[in-house]
Amino acid sequence: ISYGSVVKLMHERTKFRLHSHDVPYGSGSGQQSVTSFPNVDDANSYWIVRPQPDTSAKQGHAITPGTIVRLQHMRTRKWLHSHLHASPITGNLEVSCFGGEGESDTGDYWMLEIEGGGKTWRQNQRIRLRHVDTGGYLHSHDRKYTRIAGGQQEVCGVGDKRPDNVWLAAEGVYFPVSQAK
Repeated sequence: ISYGSVVKLMHERTKFRLHSHDVPYGSGSGQQSVTSFPNVDDANSYWIVRPQPDTSAKQGHAITPGTIVRLQHMRTRKWLHSHLHASPITGNLEVSCFGGEGESDTGDYWMLEIEGGGKTWRQNQRIRLRHVDTGGYLHSHDRKYTRIAGGQQEVCGVGDKRPDNVWLAAEGVYFPVSQAK
């Protein structure tokens, strides 16, 4: 996986995909909601892998463990974001979408952790994403919303490594990793 790739992140245990759409949370920050979604073919589950601003990283560059990435929701162009607001179902850290093309801050920064010691991020590899500002791991579980996002699972941040923090890059459009000249 390299910068510019468009991926669907699959929650390892439940097989739901990280998902967002232009529906705000009714509590917490009121920002655009993030859930995990059961259907594989939904267009609102695509995320563009972007580097931190003001780095030399470019499209095609490999992504190594410990690298800070941003995930931009393809349809709404907002950034996967977290902060200290409480998540709606469990009261953990809320994960939302926020900002836009020219509007991004450290609340959009996620550090890549590769399970099993891989040297670069690859498709179908077990990963964790740890939020830089809060230290929370991107997390989901089988607790589902009943009303607005009925059948979708809560996505939140939790402070410790758990089996429910593991994700895999599943479907997507992957740019080849450019070789250093």
